[in-house]
Parts: sequence; structure tokens; C-alpha cells
Amino acid sequence: MRTHHSEIHRSNRTGWLRAAVLGANDGIVSVAGLMVGVAASGANAPTLIATGVAGLVAGAMSMAAGEYVSVSSQADTEHADLTLEKRELAEDPHNELIELAHIYEQRGLQPALARQVAEQLTAHDALEAHARDELGITDTLRARPVQAALASACAFSVGALLPLFAALAFHAHASVAVIAATLLALVLSGTLAARAGGAPVLRGAARVVFWGALAMAAAHGVGLLFHVPV
Repeated sequence: MRTHHSEIHRSNRTGWLRAAVLGANDGIVSVAGLMVGVAASGANAPTLIATGVAGLVAGAMSMAAGEYVSVSSQADTEHADLTLEKRELAEDPHNELIELAHIYEQRGLQPALARQVAEQLTAHDALEAHARDELGITDTLRARPVQAALASACAFSVGALLPLFAALAFHAHASVAVIAATLLALVLSGTLAARAGGAPVLRGAARVVFWGALAMAAAHGVGLLFHVPV
């Protein structure tokens, strides 16, 4: 007889996983696209490397700033909602209790049981109950701006280093090396993200590779169009 039931859930990874996957893919694709485009324009190897380094630094800072600002906005909204809910609980606890019980009724509980659950959860922690069941705010999924910014910037840097190292290792065929390394990195990125999120691996890798290849093809076309050595 099983006496213990253990489940592995992945929803607690949502915040950092989204930022990390976005940062890594953006680092790989944007820096590789820059380098492929510059290489197609006729630039030499040192210029190609300088482009990659500049893209890495600027991109990592941009990703960190963007994530911090956007997630901070989410955090501000959550804080405002919680402040309002806290005030309503202090000013009108009776109607707030009725509101909470009504939420549980809508989820399938009988009115009497819904009222009992609402009373017990209110006695335990009224604000937590309303935050979770009325506003949809939980500690696991709360907005964390610093965590998101750091995850995104670090992931971008790691992703951007792959095409950059490929160009450094193969000066004579830098463009081909960058494309090959980027495609391999995208396969790895898509696979790891799918595994971490519990999604089908093949589908996750395929969609990342498709869009990454399309971005590099577009950048290569721009480089060929101008063909101006930098």
C-alpha cells in the first residue's frame, strides 16, 4: 500500500524559467544575427569579434533593465491590489467574508461548506486567502524584479558567448562557425527549456531552431544587401 504520494510540479519555475529561456535564446539569436549580418557585409574577423562583444554587453544590460522594469510594474500592481484588499478587510470584513464564500461557491462548494471554509481561512490569514483566491496572487508566482533581471541578463550572456566563442575558435570560417554553433545551441536551449517546463522536447527544440534560423537568414540578407565592410 502506498503511504506517501509525491508529485513534482513545475509551476514554481515559471518566473525564472521564462526570463532564463527568453534571455538565453535572445543572447544566442541576436548576437549570432549581428555577427552573421556583419560577416555577410564583408567585415573582417576582428570587426566581427568586436560586434559580438558589443552585442553581448549591450544586450545583457538591455535584457536586465527590460525585465526589471516590466516585472517591477507587475510587482507595483500586486502591491496596490494587496493594499486595497487590506483596507477593505479592515473597513468591511463582513462583506469581504461573503465575497470569499461566494468565490468558493462558484468553484463548486455547497453554500454552507463555502461559508465554513471562508470563515476558517479568514481566521487563519484573511489577506492571504483573498490574495490567493480573489486576486490570484501567490507567494510562488509573485513578481520578483531582481530575480527576473539577473536570470535574464545571465542567461543572455551565456547564450551570447556561444556564437562569440565559435568565431574566436574559427577565424577563417567565422560566419559558418557562428551559424553552426548557433543552431546547435538553439537545439540545446530548446531541449533544456522543454525538459525544465515538462513540455515535449522535440516540439520545444524545433520551434526555437526555426525562429533562430529565420532571424539569422534575415540578418545575412541585410548584410549581403549593403555589403559595406565596417
